[in-house]
Amino acid sequence: MFDFILPFMILILVVVFIHEYGHYYFAKKYGVGVTDFSIGFGKEIFGWNDKSGTRWKICWIPLGGYVKFFGDRNVFSQADQEELLKKYKKEDQEKLFVTKPLYQRALIVAGGPVANFVLAIFIFLFIYMFIGKDFTPAIIDEVQKDSPAETAGMNKNDIILEIDNIEVESILDVSKLIAMSTSEFIDFKVSRHDQEILLKVKPNLVESEDNLGNKIKKRMIGIRLSPYNNEIKHEKLGPGQALIHSLNEVYFVTISSLKYLGSMLTGAGDSSQLGGPIRIAKISGQVAEFGIIPFISMMAYISISLGLINLFPIPLLDGGHLMFYTFEKILGRPLSQKTQEGFFRIGMFLLLSLMFFATFNDLKDLGLF
Repeated sequence: MFDFILPFMILILVVVFIHEYGHYYFAKKYGVGVTDFSIGFGKEIFGWNDKSGTRWKICWIPLGGYVKFFGDRNVFSQADQEELLKKYKKEDQEKLFVTKPLYQRALIVAGGPVANFVLAIFIFLFIYMFIGKDFTPAIIDEVQKDSPAETAGMNKNDIILEIDNIEVESILDVSKLIAMSTSEFIDFKVSRHDQEILLKVKPNLVESEDNLGNKIKKRMIGIRLSPYNNEIKHEKLGPGQALIHSLNEVYFVTISSLKYLGSMLTGAGDSSQLGGPIRIAKISGQVAEFGIIPFISMMAYISISLGLINLFPIPLLDGGHLMFYTFEKILGRPLSQKTQEGFFRIGMFLLLSLMFFATFNDLKDLGLF
């Protein structure tokens, strides 16, 4: 487990720093004072003050971070805001977060998740431009007897073009798209003798291991793929093409994650794959052993997940604040203190439940349950 600590720390530090810097950037852009920029929670390990008075610090519990604004507090009504303003001089009032227009507050809050998506785009952009992207066609080399693929009518030498209406650009996409599918049947479009054929395959769910040796429940259809004449098609892309593919990858991961979470809520998805910090630490250490490119790729996917989760309309998350601002825009005033406190209690319960469930899966993954 200790072999995983350093890669995990690097991953968390980068992803959390980028998230909090998104908040910080928009806060400074709109003149909001920032008193603290913290990576981690709890007691400070070390830190320093910049020229504007912001305390930049690293704390002992590396499971998140925060940016604290000048005069930071909840303002539940116009009367509360007027009381708050009385405590500050005119020049200090202009640095308060609560005095800023609604759109500026919304952008400051949304800045964190947006920064996570931007980080992922830049990582994929770097990989596609300087390392390259795989475009090897997905050709079926073998269809196992009595498998779901054979039952559906797949043949050897079929070329897989689409899975669930998503284009298959590379042989590497096939297992990813099958794993991310949440429907009972997976839709395939294949090319056979220059004809396009649509097939519906009902996958088997089997106990298996991923490439890192972690136990997973895997959707299997019973095919083996191989490159045509064993030729791998790997291309470095220009900036324009790389950007398009980077945006597509971020979009695909985001939509697939939402579908997967939706399937878990309806009971159709495999909730045992939902993990927390322990599993992330374990996998980040395993991936780091394969080199820097797989590791930064994982960093991109974790960054997307952090940005997406923080946009959920749950109080205590950025999406919860954006939800309150939406109500404020509609009503013309903030929600009452009682209403907001009620939402915060619900949000706390949901987050604690999610943390408990993810941690239980982590400990079960380690064989402690």
